[in-house]
Amino acid sequence: MKIGLIVEGGAARTYYSCGVMDEMLKENIYADYVIGTSAGISNAVSYVSKQIGRNYIIGTKYLNDKRYMGTKYLLNPKKRCYFNLDFIMDEIPNKLVPFDYDTFAKFKGDVIATLTNINTGKTEYVPVSRYDRKFEILRATCALPLLFQPIIINGNEYLDGGITDSIPFKHAFDDGCDKCIVILTQARDYRKKADKTLEFSAKRYRKKPEFAKALLNRPQMYNKQLEDIKMLEEQGLIYVIAPNQSLGIGRTESNPEIIEKIYKQGESDLRKHLDKLRKFIEN
Repeated sequence: MKIGLIVEGGAARTYYSCGVMDEMLKENIYADYVIGTSAGISNAVSYVSKQIGRNYIIGTKYLNDKRYMGTKYLLNPKKRCYFNLDFIMDEIPNKLVPFDYDTFAKFKGDVIATLTNINTGKTEYVPVSRYDRKFEILRATCALPLLFQPIIINGNEYLDGGITDSIPFKHAFDDGCDKCIVILTQARDYRKKADKTLEFSAKRYRKKPEFAKALLNRPQMYNKQLEDIKMLEEQGLIYVIAPNQSLGIGRTESNPEIIEKIYKQGESDLRKHLDKLRKFIEN
């Protein structure tokens, strides 16, 4: 039985997922395959490295650090990114809150990040390197339109993988998973609507027509994924863990008290699901 773990993105909302994953580690619940988008997979690597509490420390200690994010980085011609990636993807994992590269490298399964190729407007599913200490793949999957410049890897330009595959459960099944645990960062009844930000982003990237089309199609894509997940859940192939109601925070939330609150909510929700989740895995 090959169990997949699918982790939705959502920037600061993913600290809910961190609470869920840390509680899974405490209960010795390990997936065989991990895939996610944006901050979802960026936090999930600490699940793979079995570092309980690592994401909690980052979220409550460094998210509101002036070195983490801010308009000054977006306006800096050398960075042009709202998030200070060198601090987030280098200084934190290599100095401040060390990442356990050895345990990560020993994981026998796949760890996959979704990226959106802005020239083709298609999703690419890329393994997270076990040896890259600058986390270039994670930088690319987190690259939100407007707030990031495209991340260039092997000559290709990439932005946030959630634009074209927000909840990549289908790829997990295509890669051989028998069952999947899906962690969502929105309430079960949430449905995405078209908004002015998506329209503005599409205009901003009008010279990349396939990517602009993907941006405008995102609500339809996301809502269809939720319906497919519900169907597979009824068939016993997917187990969903999600907040009961909206977490009520924005992508750039940095208040340590709020981050701790949603992290604790994730811990609590996993405990409520524990018995059913074990039966789902064992059956």
